[in-house]
Amino acid sequence: MTSQSSILETEAARFKEDFERVRREVGKIIVGQDRVVEGTLTAIICGGNVLLEGVPGLGKTELVKALARVLHLEFSRIQFTPDLMPADIIGTNIMTAGENGIYQFEFRKGPIFTQLLLADEINRATPKTQAALLETMQEGSVTAAGQTFILKQPFFVLATQNPIEQEGTYPLPEAQLDRFMLKICVPFLSRAELNEVVLRTTVHQSADIEKVLDTDRITNLREILQKVVVADELRDYAVRLVLATHPDAEESGDKVRRYVRWGASPRATQALIRVARVRALTQGRAHISHDDIRYFAHEILGHRILLNYDGQADNLSLTDLVNEIVCTVPERSGSVAKAPAAYAVQ
Repeated sequence: MTSQSSILETEAARFKEDFERVRREVGKIIVGQDRVVEGTLTAIICGGNVLLEGVPGLGKTELVKALARVLHLEFSRIQFTPDLMPADIIGTNIMTAGENGIYQFEFRKGPIFTQLLLADEINRATPKTQAALLETMQEGSVTAAGQTFILKQPFFVLATQNPIEQEGTYPLPEAQLDRFMLKICVPFLSRAELNEVVLRTTVHQSADIEKVLDTDRITNLREILQKVVVADELRDYAVRLVLATHPDAEESGDKVRRYVRWGASPRATQALIRVARVRALTQGRAHISHDDIRYFAHEILGHRILLNYDGQADNLSLTDLVNEIVCTVPERSGSVAKAPAAYAVQ
């Protein structure tokens, strides 16, 4: 037992080192946005997908390109538009002539056959085209022309959407939002960060970044995640956090009962645990804590909570609602011990 514990501690230390190296290399390209980088990298290691919400020009595309280089993964970018069709993403059958002159159908793979996919402005495509991503995001496969193609792993979708311009867009349905492990809001840069961006892009030459991980190492990191200890009490805490988002659950508070139509799905509970495992390892620990579960609570729960008419009419902030849930749900069942009053989901 001691030997296994020692091995896991060694793996945790190496995991932390690899994680920090990736963040440093990406930081050579991306100025600021530390939490965005951390959340995106966490989701990749977990095997989840990320929805980035932010105005144009904040480096979302550059982030994905930098991650593809640092992680040594294949990269594709799809610009979503209203006239984009599912076949433009998945691929289509074309008629070709063989060496013997006989015509036959051949499946030409689309840009989705990659490892790191940037779905740019995903809410500009029609629901039919958006739905083309559902199978790939959940199953890691593509079904076309009666055949199922398994995508090369690790496979990761990073989608972006503009929160300001809504004309001519198609909001993502709840079923698709639920398949994004994290929804991360990309903030605008500070004065110092904006100065650094201008300096790097107009004065200095672009930085060279090194490959840190590869497909085999990422697969190995995912195996290490399964070894991180999750105590029953902590698993139950994640469950109670999710139940607290449902208006008909006894764990919910008055504001949830009044303003929420439907709460987070079971996928949210799974995401809380998986992300907490990564967070623990990045801190050099082989076991998770309550803080690890709370760390990305807003990015996991916020986009999975549906407000009712009263909540929308009162313009209720989902950030404030998740903060209240996290601060009021006891850390132990039947206890009054709660998160610090000053705690706020970032």
